[in-house]
Amino acid sequence: MRHLVPLVLAATLVACPTYDSYPYVSSQDGLMDADEWAKYGPDQAVAVAIGRAFGQQDVAGAIEYAKKFPQVVGIEADSLGHRLVVSFADGWKAQVTPITDGKNGDETAGI
Repeated sequence: MRHLVPLVLAATLVACPTYDSYPYVSSQDGLMDADEWAKYGPDQAVAVAIGRAFGQQDVAGAIEYAKKFPQVVGIEADSLGHRLVVSFADGWKAQVTPITDGKNGDETAGI
């Protein structure tokens, strides 16, 4: 019976899959096209531009990119680094996820 304990423990560890949320967070399936959403207003265009920069860079690069916009007054990253919460000067907050559509942030219409 004692010989089976390590085998049971190993089987328990193997049965626990790792969970990587990045593919689910960055997927744009079922969402409005980023270019269409950017047309809703200047804050939305900035959010899309930050999302595109986030899709091409890491969290620190996206935060640095966001700081170049005067209407962005605050930005926070979540603990996993897959989401940013951007606070705008008019009080609006947006959750920004990586947008991997192959465009760069500066190509976003409306910024």
